[in-house]
Amino acid sequence: MGFFSKKGGATSPVRRAFGETVSRRLEANPAITRSKVDEAQIYRHPDFLDAATCRKFVQIIDANRRRSTVLAEDAVQEFRTSESCDMDRWSPDVRPTDEAIAALLGIDPVHGETMQGQRYAVGQHFRAHNDYFNEAQPYWPKMIESGGQRTWTAMIYLNDVEEGGATWFPSIGVRVAPKAGLLLAWNNMRPDGSPNPQTLHEGMPVTAGTKYIITKWFREGNWIKA
Repeated sequence: MGFFSKKGGATSPVRRAFGETVSRRLEANPAITRSKVDEAQIYRHPDFLDAATCRKFVQIIDANRRRSTVLAEDAVQEFRTSESCDMDRWSPDVRPTDEAIAALLGIDPVHGETMQGQRYAVGQHFRAHNDYFNEAQPYWPKMIESGGQRTWTAMIYLNDVEEGGATWFPSIGVRVAPKAGLLLAWNNMRPDGSPNPQTLHEGMPVTAGTKYIITKWFREGNWIKA
């Protein structure tokens, strides 16, 4: 049970601990840099995936893509116009990367959601949104059953994009251009464990070429049940 933060949203010692332990681990890694903002914890790891692995994931996405959806009762499809696919976490093509992301963050893989692949053609986008769940929404009880609130997000760009397709955090002025193999990770919570609205982010429209990414979200509880 969390307490209400003066900044808004419920605090949580469990979510606070995820923020502290993961950020310490990432900041101790010399391959990782933190964005120079105080309002959110955002980290970059260049060349996390090699070119061959990136190409493999692009092929998987192309073979299994479907229209992306959003978690809302009145979903507006123009809000998110990309295509997505769920990755088989136990597949020999997927498992090494899935578990490497968890190891990088120092999070037990049981907290990790099914990794998702996403494809953005010219003009496709994902409007500004937060990855954490709104606990006032009707979907929240189902989220509790599947592990509760999201803590960290990890996203990997699988290719260089000719033009457009940046990940944009408008509230804090952070913009990340797609670069093959680059991993971007951020804490969806504030230091006190309450949801951080400053992590609002957008997948900006691709204006030339095609953008491919994979995204991994982590929960406060277990996604994988014993």
